[in-house]
Amino acid sequence: MNAPARVVKIGETCSSRLALSPESVKSFATLVNDLNPLHHDDAYAAQSRFGGLIASGTQPSAHFMALLATHFSQYAQPLGLEFDIKLKRASHANDVLTFEWHVVDAWWKPSLNGDLVKLVGSVENQNGDTVILGHATILVMPKPGSAPQ
Repeated sequence: MNAPARVVKIGETCSSRLALSPESVKSFATLVNDLNPLHHDDAYAAQSRFGGLIASGTQPSAHFMALLATHFSQYAQPLGLEFDIKLKRASHANDVLTFEWHVVDAWWKPSLNGDLVKLVGSVENQNGDTVILGHATILVMPKPGSAPQ
């Protein structure tokens, strides 16, 4: 039987929003060396099935994963262990994305000095369309110098 979680609470949630400007779509794709013209060339993208620039899948995925580090590092020391991310729909330049994660299970793992945490999450655009679904396992440890709750 797993020991009760000491750092996080089952049911805990976190969320954030991101506006995808055309400039951010182009610069992020360049940063990660994704040279697909759908992320860089306005004229090319306008003639595509998408009708305009779309973000590299790495851009919303990176923000989705980073939300967990940002949220849990406010009161603890998180480390990502596993992510299963499914891209369901393209994210277009000028979309506003809402990222959300929910803790569905957590238990204390003495050998790691932290809670193993299972989460489910999703990303939706401003129209309520799901663009990403995800599952994650992270380790959330007490901050150095603090005792677990």
